[in-house]
Amino acid sequence: MTDELSPAERYAAARVRAAEQATALAPFREMYDFALDDFQIEACKALESGKGVLVAAPTGSGKTIVGEFAVHLALTQGRKCFYTTPIKALSNQKYADLVKRYGADKVGLLTGDNSVNSEAPVVVMTTEVLRNMLYAGSQSLLGLGHVVMDEVHYLSDRIRGAVWEEVIIHLPESVTLVSLSATVSNAEEFGDWLDTVRGDTEVIVSEHRPVPLWQHVLAGRRMYDLFEEKNGEDGDQSGRREVNPDLVRLARMENSRPGFGRDKRRGRPMREADRERERRQRSRIWTPGRAEVIDRLDAEGLLPAITFIFSRAGCESAVQQCLYAGLRLNDDAARARVRSIVEERTAGIPDEDLHVLGYFEWLEGLERGIAAHHAGMLPTFKEVVEELFTRGLVKAVFATETLALGINMPARSVVLEKLVKWNGEQHADITPGEYTQLTGRAGRRGIDVEGHAVVLWQRAMDPAALAGLAGTRTYPLRSSFKPSYNMAVNLVSQFGRHRSRELLETSFAQFQADKAVVGISRQVQRNEEGLEGYRASMTCHLGDFDEYARLRRELKDRESELARQGVAQRRAAAAVALEKLRPGDVIHVPTGKFAGLALVLDPGLPAGRSNGHRGFEQHDGPRPLVLTAERQVKRLASIDFPVPVEPLDRMRIPRSFNPRSPQSRRDLASALRTKAGHHDVRRHRKERSAAADDTEIARLRAALRAHPCHGCSDREDHARWGERYHRLARDTKQLERRIEGRTNTIARTFDRICALLTGLGYLRGDEVTDHGKRLARLYGELDLLASECLRDGVWEGLAPAELAACASALVYEARSADDALPPKLPAGSAKEALAEMVRIWGRLDALEEEHKINQAEGVGQREPDLGFAWAAYRWASGHGLDEVLREIDMPAGDFVRWTKQVIDVLGQIAAAAPDGTVARSARRAVDGLLRGVVAYSSVG
Repeated sequence: MTDELSPAERYAAARVRAAEQATALAPFREMYDFALDDFQIEACKALESGKGVLVAAPTGSGKTIVGEFAVHLALTQGRKCFYTTPIKALSNQKYADLVKRYGADKVGLLTGDNSVNSEAPVVVMTTEVLRNMLYAGSQSLLGLGHVVMDEVHYLSDRIRGAVWEEVIIHLPESVTLVSLSATVSNAEEFGDWLDTVRGDTEVIVSEHRPVPLWQHVLAGRRMYDLFEEKNGEDGDQSGRREVNPDLVRLARMENSRPGFGRDKRRGRPMREADRERERRQRSRIWTPGRAEVIDRLDAEGLLPAITFIFSRAGCESAVQQCLYAGLRLNDDAARARVRSIVEERTAGIPDEDLHVLGYFEWLEGLERGIAAHHAGMLPTFKEVVEELFTRGLVKAVFATETLALGINMPARSVVLEKLVKWNGEQHADITPGEYTQLTGRAGRRGIDVEGHAVVLWQRAMDPAALAGLAGTRTYPLRSSFKPSYNMAVNLVSQFGRHRSRELLETSFAQFQADKAVVGISRQVQRNEEGLEGYRASMTCHLGDFDEYARLRRELKDRESELARQGVAQRRAAAAVALEKLRPGDVIHVPTGKFAGLALVLDPGLPAGRSNGHRGFEQHDGPRPLVLTAERQVKRLASIDFPVPVEPLDRMRIPRSFNPRSPQSRRDLASALRTKAGHHDVRRHRKERSAAADDTEIARLRAALRAHPCHGCSDREDHARWGERYHRLARDTKQLERRIEGRTNTIARTFDRICALLTGLGYLRGDEVTDHGKRLARLYGELDLLASECLRDGVWEGLAPAELAACASALVYEARSADDALPPKLPAGSAKEALAEMVRIWGRLDALEEEHKINQAEGVGQREPDLGFAWAAYRWASGHGLDEVLREIDMPAGDFVRWTKQVIDVLGQIAAAAPDGTVARSARRAVDGLLRGVVAYSSVG
């Protein structure tokens, strides 16, 4: 045997190498100082062969390499590539990465409020920008070869998710789509849809984490492994994993705390020696403080770390706690580098604003290597934190979950304080998908050998439930696609009503609904086969048994209806009688546990709502408080009186009577028996049944007796099959209604929207009117409201600051109901215009209800929120940052974010306004808002 290849084998290998060198992938691989993973190579090869790709892989696995190959491929072929991201911060980050690789002349940036080299062959943009370009038929789309949709799983987002589907559906067929997603459990389903709407699409799913992830629970001074490996060395995937038995014992011991100090078996006090042993065991269990956790991670070499706290205030508080504890994670050299970078990045911020923004406290934390990261921070501050963290100069970041959404900030460790967060409506457990997204930040490829996810011990923690979270690595992708008014006019303008309807039927939302219908349809088919069998079994040789069974059902239904009416009438009569009772009435309780003589102490309340100790409570009738002859004081209910009750006698209730005193009850009960014991209580005479005199029942009984099948010897056997047939037919009809409700749901909503727009004069058949063309240029949740305000001239004659106040109502939404206090509004014209906007919304809301357009389903116009109007007005009027933030009590980051959204909608108003004065006022308002902290808050 020889290791040398034969000449034929050497020739074949040389041909393979030559073929690989001739591909665009070969030079691309040489740009990286590490070998590409198999899933990356597979995706790149599929792209080069002309296929679209869907890559679903864990956070930090390097799926963006595939997106970067699409950029490389487009430049190699002399075509364009658009790289889309869900958030501006991620766009800025990707723009910087691509400029570093290809040069500023080849890369552009478009983020709604910023445009850099927009005609470059490679343009990074937010997904909304690309959607708007598609609807506008932008010339920039010419020569477009590839579109990368990073974080495509965002299409599940309730508010913005529809934009991703709009782009996927409307991109020209010649464009190759690269979809990059977190690991989702229905990637194949999503891939099937992409294959349907975009053509040949390769689905590449990778479950492999390049850096293994170890899961821990930190309780007291000890860090426990969450899982106990039975036969594998890999801390993440291999081997049979079971919950650490030490953690299970810890949870069991912690949950027994209520009985501390007592013998659990007998309820007796514990012996001193046993109590001391238990106290020592319990002293090892507590939830470590934030500074203590960072100190512990530092000692174990597990920094840098991101601690996720589901509260902005909690993040800021955590930094302060670490500072007060004297934590210092940077040496003098690192402190000097931090100060140099921070001063360079914030040089443009005026000194008076630095004080308002808490700059010096923020800088002190950074110099010590500690920082917060959340949406309430100034964008510049967040970007500095991100830069210092990636450089290793900030080692502990306390962040809200927004950091997990795409920003490239991997850490060695991730800490979760709690497994519960506020979802906008209630405190809810985090989902397996959220847990995966958050812990996915742990482990830096090429730096760390392994990543660590640390959950802090909390009272009543269930290790098995935590293991379930950690073990469920995927979550399903669900479409949130819904037609909007802007979408409707844009689609009709380009394709007409019929073709637009067909396009919407290709959405992922309808695709998922249709797949669900398939299973229901199969059940309907099985039911129909069963109905045929039942029909055969109920066949009678004497006549039509189906007709006979129908008569029996009609008779039964009529008898049931009359019985229900009788019960309702008796209850109503009983309620009326109870309402007439007075204190001192002697009554006879007809049924129930307390049947017999009783004295009314309190007649109770009439039917309706009462203000009880739990707030307003609903009750169905009076509930008299009575003293029974057996000395019990009880509150009775309407169920105890199936028939009307009448007083038998009256008694005086002594003023000294105390229902809580046994002696008082005994004396009054004795007086009751003496006073009323001689009454002869007659049983309530049963009334004649209404069925006895009902002509319809008499007719049905006569028809049954006259029917030929009535004399069949197998009548009852046929009847049993007939009853089964009826039940199955009823169930089948319900399934068919469900199918009808799910089929063409998107198209039906589109039809309703078009009907409303036609009524308002935005559409005329397949024609988009001038009003409709204006609506086509207005994007956002309140697109129709903005268009109606322009049409009605609501904003004409407003000063720029007043128009800024009105525009804010189109975008702002209070974070919670608690924020929705009566807002402070500018006086004069602005206040009148805002009031008119609310009136117009009321009119539109009524129209939506008339057309069955349901806001609960994400379609329609929400009520405008006036909570930011005062801030927008004051800032546009030239007032200082300190004054504005103090008046509205809002974090600087939120203020900047909302102001930028107001600037964006003012730009749309300027472009769409038919009146030149409104357009000029909108542009001047933009100039007034785009200053100071808003202007220098970064490129995006």
